[in-house]
Amino acid sequence: MAPLDEATLSRIEREHAEGMGSQEILDLLGRHHVGVTEATLRKYVQMGLLPRSVRVGRKGKHQGSQGRYPVGVVRRILDIKRLLAESWTIEEIQRDLLFVRAELDQLEAALTGVFRKLELVTRQRRAETTIAGVVRDLAQARALGRELVRKLGDIETRLTAGARVKHEATG
Repeated sequence: MAPLDEATLSRIEREHAEGMGSQEILDLLGRHHVGVTEATLRKYVQMGLLPRSVRVGRKGKHQGSQGRYPVGVVRRILDIKRLLAESWTIEEIQRDLLFVRAELDQLEAALTGVFRKLELVTRQRRAETTIAGVVRDLAQARALGRELVRKLGDIETRLTAGARVKHEATG
């Protein structure tokens, strides 16, 4: 199986844009010789290193629901594995590097959900005279949401820079 390089990760993200179940994630990583167990996945979620799954209903009557993780967790798991291999402890990773990453993922997912719902309603009401202004405002709000998530991620990155330098000096 091909390694999980940037091209492979991008393809996976396109193919699983709606997220992945825990078993899909574990199977994918296993096929690429990345050892992660269900218990490890749960531990990373509990520590705030990965976002919680979102329950999504299955199509069909009485099919129940399934937990779906954003596809970005594959990259995050690879980052965590890389940092562990670089002699970071899981506690250092949690405290110094990925302390708000899961929350940022959840914020981004929540904003995406809000915008999808608003866009659905605007499509249903496209005949209303005020809809053009709403569509324009919605596009601006979506751009602001993306910018907010990006800026918060940049702040986290800047705050982690010192910990990285310190770790490299002592490691």
